[in-house]
Amino acid sequence: MLAALLERISTAAACTAALAALLAAPTAVHAERVGGSLVEKRCRLEAPRLPAALAWCGELVVPENPGAPDGERLALFVARVPALTGTPRPDPLVLLAGGPGQSAVDLYLQLRRAFEAVRREREILLLDQRGTGRSADGFRCELTDTAAFDSTAIDELADATRACLDELERDPRFFTTEQAVDDLEALRAAVGAEQWNLYGVSYGTRVAQRYAARYPTRVRTMVLDGVVPASLALGPAIAPDAQAALDGLFARCAADADCAARYPDLAHRFAVLRMRLESGPVSIEMRNSRTGQLESRLFTATDLAGVVRLMSYTSPTASLLPLAIDSAYDGDYTMLAAQAELLTSDLSTAMNMPMHNSVICTEDVPFYPADAARAGEGTYLGRSVVEALETICRVWPTNPAPADIKEPLRFDGPVLVLSGELDPVTPPRYANEAIAAGLRRATHVIVPGQGHGIAGVGCASRVIAAFIEGASPDALDTRCLAAEPPMPFFLSAIGPAP
Repeated sequence: MLAALLERISTAAACTAALAALLAAPTAVHAERVGGSLVEKRCRLEAPRLPAALAWCGELVVPENPGAPDGERLALFVARVPALTGTPRPDPLVLLAGGPGQSAVDLYLQLRRAFEAVRREREILLLDQRGTGRSADGFRCELTDTAAFDSTAIDELADATRACLDELERDPRFFTTEQAVDDLEALRAAVGAEQWNLYGVSYGTRVAQRYAARYPTRVRTMVLDGVVPASLALGPAIAPDAQAALDGLFARCAADADCAARYPDLAHRFAVLRMRLESGPVSIEMRNSRTGQLESRLFTATDLAGVVRLMSYTSPTASLLPLAIDSAYDGDYTMLAAQAELLTSDLSTAMNMPMHNSVICTEDVPFYPADAARAGEGTYLGRSVVEALETICRVWPTNPAPADIKEPLRFDGPVLVLSGELDPVTPPRYANEAIAAGLRRATHVIVPGQGHGIAGVGCASRVIAAFIEGASPDALDTRCLAAEPPMPFFLSAIGPAP
């Protein structure tokens, strides 16, 4: 059962916006059509461990620098997933991925079941944002793609960032949200849609809000899943929010009779485990996931913090955390180390770090308060996240952000807002802030016990489809989501209690 669950966990973790494999190049079939002004070919979208999907694929050619339309050009990958009806509605659904740095095409293949109900009436448009997925030609670097920004030594991270810049063939100053919004509007014009519907998850909610701010009449409905408020500078709150989510997980365990009986002092054991590792790493043996050979490696306090954070993202991985922490406390680090390898490997392949750096260094770090890292003190992540981002951004070239980039969105259209109660990076209060600031026709659904990204949870697909079809949050029935239980805690390697 554990092996089966780990496979499910691998897929579920990928659905958070942080954990996926990059798609292989689509295979074109001998079919061609013109969609708006786009020339599209029949293609097959594929990814490891995920079902393939048929689509129409094309390229949107845009200037690298919008201020120099006759300069260098970018070819952005576009996929149009057809509706299940022969007469689709004129307003498609557009998926906006998280990260920053993840592929919209990846997002669809990981969450495609969540959007099948929408496909009954509408096409789904996938634009790999410039610098992500198949729209990253000349904008990749090997060193930074394999480095976790919050777990690499600061001096090593600075050197890796410089080495990354040396590998890039494109100008990093033009890979931010503002250019992504320009590209989206160019796509809308190219496909000939008067309006469309937006689904954004995590960082994708920032892109959606910025697009709605600049082109409000083009947005029919908007689904914001794990909201990043437009006014938020990502970074300083990551450590306290992650700590709050972990504390909430410990509280949920304490309130569950079986979990409390099996792990009566879980928070204390985690604190002791942290102190033990902070005094020095432990040497462990585990099998290499590629060769199957036993290998020795060190497991550090930084490894612990990183894997706990990533496992907190989804309910399936969080269900393993009490067992993993308890086992490590007793000297068996195998489960934590295996999850660390799995989740960080997925993250490094799914995330384009140059694009991530361009966004964060333009739109977030310049807005940090003095000594922003202090917010992490007393948390299990500490000051590492902010110090790492500030280190990267001292090196990374940027242009100034638009003067209104941190203005809250004021939008009169219908908005569905989804939050996980225990989301470690975009907690429900962020959604409440965005709504209070100017989302006048929004409904907010908080799903108990869930983490980051709700579209793939339970009946969310039906709720999203009903909202988009009706274009109104007023009579939306969300009771099924409010009643959706999180994954039960593992009480042993066999699984939850029967």
